[in-house]
Amino acid sequence: MAKEQALTTYTWQGKNAKGQTIKGETSAKSVQEAKNQLRRRGISATKVRKLSKPLFGRGGEKINAADICVITRQMATMLGAGVTLIQTIDMLAAGHAKATMRKVLNRIGDDVKAGTPLSTALRKHPKYFDDLYCDLVETGEQSGALETIFDRVATYKEKAEALKSKIKKAMFYPISVLVIAFIVTAVLLVFVVPQFEEIFSSFGATLPAFTLFVLGISRFVQDYGIFLLAGMGAIGYVLKVYHNKSKDFRDSVDGKMLKIPVIGEILKKAAIARFTRTLATTFAAGVPLIGALESAAGASGNAVYRDAILFIRKEVAGGIQMNSAMRSTNVFPDMVTQMIAIGEESGAVDEMLSKIATIYEGEVDDMVDGLTSLLEPLIMAVLGVIIGGLIVAMYLPIFQMGMVV
Repeated sequence: MAKEQALTTYTWQGKNAKGQTIKGETSAKSVQEAKNQLRRRGISATKVRKLSKPLFGRGGEKINAADICVITRQMATMLGAGVTLIQTIDMLAAGHAKATMRKVLNRIGDDVKAGTPLSTALRKHPKYFDDLYCDLVETGEQSGALETIFDRVATYKEKAEALKSKIKKAMFYPISVLVIAFIVTAVLLVFVVPQFEEIFSSFGATLPAFTLFVLGISRFVQDYGIFLLAGMGAIGYVLKVYHNKSKDFRDSVDGKMLKIPVIGEILKKAAIARFTRTLATTFAAGVPLIGALESAAGASGNAVYRDAILFIRKEVAGGIQMNSAMRSTNVFPDMVTQMIAIGEESGAVDEMLSKIATIYEGEVDDMVDGLTSLLEPLIMAVLGVIIGGLIVAMYLPIFQMGMVV
């Protein structure tokens, strides 16, 4: 089987149906194909050239989750305004700032023009469109309500990204305390303390124990610091590789993360928010509850909750009510199970799930803000103790000499 020819980005200049001179970029396998694409769009091309790559490359070309969020919201808006699917994809492809995204959208557009369902075209790009995304789009195609589905998917993606941003913010502050403290301490021990050691060597007197302790640490860091740093880097690399390859190790880390004070509570609430938001979106879109639970398990973001949701799926498939199955996992708060029970009794499970997700997303937001407020003075306190301790250790001999005199 012949290897598919890669798409190339071309810059073009030409005239539209009104005779106006316009220019832009397009992706195609050849110059001739690029000209054919422009002709189908009613553009008479006068110049079509391969886009030259800058000497040092182009930054920001990688497609991220935020780009998919924006594209999804734009799709929902344009489809809701009555623009056809093919026109929507073509317009988004022509107007996107990133060449990589333009290539992906052009490939999707070509597949759709050839008669391929949009969900199938999206599945060819699993790096950017996951199974949940494609399943929801497929449901929209089957129900004939693609614009409604895209609106729900856009809302879901936006909520998910906002929650992810909050979690990153919560994790950043504790790490920042450790990193800043480490850097400041290393600089003082390597560059500042040795200067004092030279001064102390001329005293000819016994130094205080605290000063000797700090001087010993300084000499150790100077002699073995590079090896210590290399060892920490090697350990970090090995753990990262092991984490990527070993499912058991990842699951174990997920379980331990939930036991960390404050951070663990934030992660628990975030997992519940992800679970309920995903389940509400998929269930409201018409996906059967069993399939919706499987999607929600993968989107929970934590192995403990993933396993619990898969257990719920198994119980529900056996005829057990979802709230009873959730209660038996012992990982969901009573409020959540009670609200689900009310939703099952009233026949409005998706609405109740959406309310739970909103509640827990708000709680995550409040906890992250509280953690930030707590850690800001803590950073100053930690740095103050470290720097103050080193200063006291260095000036203690001088103070003692002053007292003797």
